[in-house]
Amino acid sequence: MTAARPRTPGPDGLVVVDKPAGLTSHDVVARVRRLARTRKVGHAGTLDPMATGVLVLGVERATRLLTYLVGAEKAYTATIRLGATTVTDDAEGDVVTVADPAAVRAVTDDAVAAQVRRLTGTIEQVPSAVSAVKVDGRRAYARVRAGEEVTLAARPVTVSRFAIAQIRRCTVEGSVTVDLDVEVDCSSGTYIRALARDLGAGLGVGGHLTALRRTRVGPYLESAARSLEDLAGDGALMSVQEAARVAFPARELTEEEAHRLGHGQRIGKAGTGDVPTAAFAPDGALVAIVSETGPTCRALLVMRG
Repeated sequence: MTAARPRTPGPDGLVVVDKPAGLTSHDVVARVRRLARTRKVGHAGTLDPMATGVLVLGVERATRLLTYLVGAEKAYTATIRLGATTVTDDAEGDVVTVADPAAVRAVTDDAVAAQVRRLTGTIEQVPSAVSAVKVDGRRAYARVRAGEEVTLAARPVTVSRFAIAQIRRCTVEGSVTVDLDVEVDCSSGTYIRALARDLGAGLGVGGHLTALRRTRVGPYLESAARSLEDLAGDGALMSVQEAARVAFPARELTEEEAHRLGHGQRIGKAGTGDVPTAAFAPDGALVAIVSETGPTCRALLVMRG
């Protein structure tokens, strides 16, 4: 019997994907696993199948950096439709209620702006019932699909920017609607579908999301995102070193400091503070993600021994 040949590790790094509509984040991860010929692929926050835009994936060693990117601020463009609610709070769900046309026509631009202001800042948000939040060990969306009634607790999120780009008043399939094109910057864990739902509820006419595009995950912008068709070509993978320089403040090490950090030892401070900082060896290799605590600097994550 011939012994199995050891797998040769492939390149590692980050892939910033421009996810198309209709695919789940898992679909994209599966595609990258096949292209990279490794199971070791992770993501820094999912996108709904309806949504498009920035999906950050880590390959091989770079999956270890995702811990520090999952909680990064996100930015979105979206379209909110006022005048109807759906079971999923977006266009993929069945319509639950349709507002009286007169009530929708009575919604003023000033009233919309006032409700947007109410949903800006640090707010208590109830996630959409059809979400990945776990309830007694099971995803909320699985319970909803099984016919269960799901009530989720509110939790604090931060909407640092909620701007109206355009207001369009129209009739869609015989129903009077108000469509809002918006731009949102928010903390990780914020549901844009829930913002649409709550905006509509505050105006008394209901609302849901009809389009969503993520334009930024932390420092990674949509301008750096590659289509799935591009992933098979060269240059789609951002090296671990490049990804770390984009995502973190940088500290340049001496050879001695690089050796000490790589072996789990502490080194002296350099004034970078307690924020996660990428520490690089003189040859440019990423040695560790570090933080200054007390009188020394310690490794939060060692990338090179």
